[in-house]
Amino acid sequence: MVDVGEAIHFNCGMLNILTVLICSSLLIDAAGLSTGAPPDTKPNALIVCGWDEVFTLDVSDHSVATPEKTWSWKGKECLTIPETHRGLFGTTDDCKPVAGTDRILISSSGGGVALVERQTQEALFYARVGNAHSVEMLPDNRMVAAASTNAAGNRVVLFDLGQSDRPIWHDELYSGHGVVWDAKRQTLWALGYDQLRAYHLADWDSDAPHLVRVATYCLPDNGGHDLQPVPGHSHLILTTNSNVYLFDRDSRMFAPHPQLKEQARVKSVSIHPKTGQLAYTQAEGQNWWTERIHFLNPSGTIHLPGERIYKVRWNQ
Repeated sequence: MVDVGEAIHFNCGMLNILTVLICSSLLIDAAGLSTGAPPDTKPNALIVCGWDEVFTLDVSDHSVATPEKTWSWKGKECLTIPETHRGLFGTTDDCKPVAGTDRILISSSGGGVALVERQTQEALFYARVGNAHSVEMLPDNRMVAAASTNAAGNRVVLFDLGQSDRPIWHDELYSGHGVVWDAKRQTLWALGYDQLRAYHLADWDSDAPHLVRVATYCLPDNGGHDLQPVPGHSHLILTTNSNVYLFDRDSRMFAPHPQLKEQARVKSVSIHPKTGQLAYTQAEGQNWWTERIHFLNPSGTIHLPGERIYKVRWNQ
């Protein structure tokens, strides 16, 4: 007997060839992806994670080759996380700012997620999530995490921020790597190994809120990794093992990213909503990490010797 997960993987594999053929015929309008404008003259903070530390860099001064850290957080030093959970943040893999607040959502492949207030460095929420790879806020003080390959992973997990470490719902998703809340479409987008899913909120005002899967789209190739919205545009930008793509949330079509296509092992992409500058990380050699942060529109590179960088996010 073939289980549902195996059937989905088989179908996605069969459809990948067709998806690539369709995508190759698309013409990408690069307008809106990047403004080409000079970088913002005001200080810009870039949030960085990868090893046991999450930190911010002020990259507004482009003459500084190695900017200094302006804020730093380590799970092992956070006393508002129980001692039993502090060791779960040894390899941080996402660090998303919560819009309109001074809070950051942090996930770790070591098995932890947290909502951290920067001013106090306190964890307002924490939970154990097997091989967590991304985290996202949802309406009404709820949060969802994507868990990658692990005995307790391969799923998307829903939490209420008022109840630390108590999952209230989950759905299986092989190699869960990305989650993005789309307020305009009232949709949660979730990225797995070979598929992108769309979920809607269900029974959200009840005692048993959950998500309902409404669509599944097979990726052009395997190894879904990072998932982020393109500010002010219908596109999501997503990375796989061997490429970087755009997914149009209106037409529901994939197409190669005009600047990063055929770039392998891109671990994160983030586009500044005001300047259009794109920051990305790409694994070096056989490592999962890098010492460099790359920029496009305008181009540049920051080298941080000795760091193990995984993802970067603009603080916007």
